[in-house]
Amino acid sequence: MSRRASRRLFLQHTSAAGLLAAGLHVSGAPARASLSANDKLNIAAIGVANKGGHNIDELAGQNFVALCDVDETYLTQWGEKHPQARRYRDYRVMLEKEAKNIDAVVVSTADHTHAPAASVALDLGKHVYCEKPLSHTVAEARALAKLAKKNKLATQMGTQIHATDNYRRVVEIIQGGVIGPVHAVYNWCNKGWSNGRFNCGTTPAPKNLDWDLWLGPA
Repeated sequence: MSRRASRRLFLQHTSAAGLLAAGLHVSGAPARASLSANDKLNIAAIGVANKGGHNIDELAGQNFVALCDVDETYLTQWGEKHPQARRYRDYRVMLEKEAKNIDAVVVSTADHTHAPAASVALDLGKHVYCEKPLSHTVAEARALAKLAKKNKLATQMGTQIHATDNYRRVVEIIQGGVIGPVHAVYNWCNKGWSNGRFNCGTTPAPKNLDWDLWLGPA
């Protein structure tokens, strides 16, 4: 057996054994707890279109008490799927009115409104899951971290697939010291994201979109 093969097998066996001994989940299926109604989180979603809708589906076992989106079409669509949730166009109004009713907030808005929405939620003492990018500046990110620490809140930034089981296993293996100290990490990406030049034009905002609310602090 080659040294490379033996090392690979060693890592496979020791990592699995170590994680099992620690009582951690290592199978390919998601580890989902069976929750009673009293165990469910009361969640408010800011931004329900596209990725926001996906996040709502991922949290289907929880209780959505309020939905917010600047686009009436998406708000109606997801409101019909969650009829118990009250609907809002302005997240500031929603958080003010629903502050006593929610435990956590999911922020899936346009990038430039991530930090402002998360900031209001954290300031009200709500746990926050915020899509990437967390902010546009280091100062904004530090301000959010300060609020979360001050109010002792659980937070997470959503980065594509990085919260899945496979990524978590890698984190647990490394943090558990299974492979020893990590001296270097190499990463490659051969995907080009440019779609050519974007023509802004002068097309008016759709009637279903509240343009001023979409702009936010921009």
